[in-house]
Amino acid sequence: MPHATIESLDHEGRGIAHVEGKTIFIDGALTGEMVEYASFRRKPRYEQAGAVAVLRQSAARVTPACRHFGVCGGCSMQHLEPSAQAAAKQRVLEDALWHIGRLRAEMLYPLIQGPAWGYRRRARLSARYVEKKGGALVGFREKRSSFVADMESCEVLPPAISALLPKLRRLIAGLSLRERLPQIEVAVGDAAPVLVLRILQAPSADDEAQLRAFADAEGLVLYLQSGGPQTVSLFHPQQAAPLSYTLPEFDLELRFGPSDFTQVNQEVNRMLVRRAMGLLAPRPGERIIDMFCGLGNFTLPIARLGAQVLGVEGSAALVAQAQANAVRNGLGSNSEFRVANLFAATEESVAALGRCAKMLIDPPREGAIELVKALAGAAIGRIVYISCNPATLARDAAVLVHEQGYRLRGAGVANMFPQTSHAEAIALFER
Repeated sequence: MPHATIESLDHEGRGIAHVEGKTIFIDGALTGEMVEYASFRRKPRYEQAGAVAVLRQSAARVTPACRHFGVCGGCSMQHLEPSAQAAAKQRVLEDALWHIGRLRAEMLYPLIQGPAWGYRRRARLSARYVEKKGGALVGFREKRSSFVADMESCEVLPPAISALLPKLRRLIAGLSLRERLPQIEVAVGDAAPVLVLRILQAPSADDEAQLRAFADAEGLVLYLQSGGPQTVSLFHPQQAAPLSYTLPEFDLELRFGPSDFTQVNQEVNRMLVRRAMGLLAPRPGERIIDMFCGLGNFTLPIARLGAQVLGVEGSAALVAQAQANAVRNGLGSNSEFRVANLFAATEESVAALGRCAKMLIDPPREGAIELVKALAGAAIGRIVYISCNPATLARDAAVLVHEQGYRLRGAGVANMFPQTSHAEAIALFER
């Protein structure tokens, strides 16, 4: 069996080695290790493989806490000590900035880090009834597969949600629609946890009785979803408290719907908001624009610090939620919100938003390339960019620095998803 020495980790947490001029990406291998590997995909210039045996072990290797590690596709870095995970993500950010953007940050910010386990307040679980496996399966999908992993627990979910997995399996197995329930979405706020059951047929009267009894016994709020996001509806109990989370440092409570986007890691989100406000430094009298504002996660702290803020978002539903959050928190007078497709931004559409001294940008994974190109004629002195994809951050940063005269003052990582290869980043640009 072939063996190789691992030189580094890639952005997916795989070990990188070179054997006879070919790059080998090896799941389960760590920097500095020598491993035996078996390839499962071969291309002329590279191979994808899995580690079969570790011949020389890294000092940073640890025993994975989850018994489903290696089968479940939800986490890929449990075998690496948490602080080493964070360091690897910082290197991914630095490598992306250099190799994609030809940039080096003037300063590397300290790591933002929270709990390594039990942090995940949002999750989308798959469900499948498989008679030959003993009934219903509930969990994440298997690695490199569409099959649902046979899971009894999940260490990155809050313990109370992890403990629900075997109970959900038994519940689903007893429903008439057990073969028509493919997904369960989890949303944990500060009140009772919410589960959204995706159903492809109407529940029977007996199904409804079982679901109500389950919700009452487990202290849950159940929603049902029969089609797209607009079909999500409260099922039981009818007087449920709304989902919400708090940003205590800014005296804010933000409400959200069960399908609204929110950060999965509340502790890290709080620290990320603090870092963003420190870099943006909102001042009374300033006008600031928050692009991709969502339900106001960064917009309302800006308003709380006294600036006049405009939040811009493509989703009308999220804008309505943000406006309601602003009013609820007494910030309606210095915050406003607009719906706009920021993926089709132009210099004219940005100019129509009015002048601003500073801007915060928090796009999805695809980044904000059209928006940053459209900022060429805007007199914005400071931009804080928050990214869930270092590659698109680096691409957009190249436009801001090489084409528009900004300086990349600093960049750093927030470990929003411990045990996974996912890297959240924050960067400051000034001119």
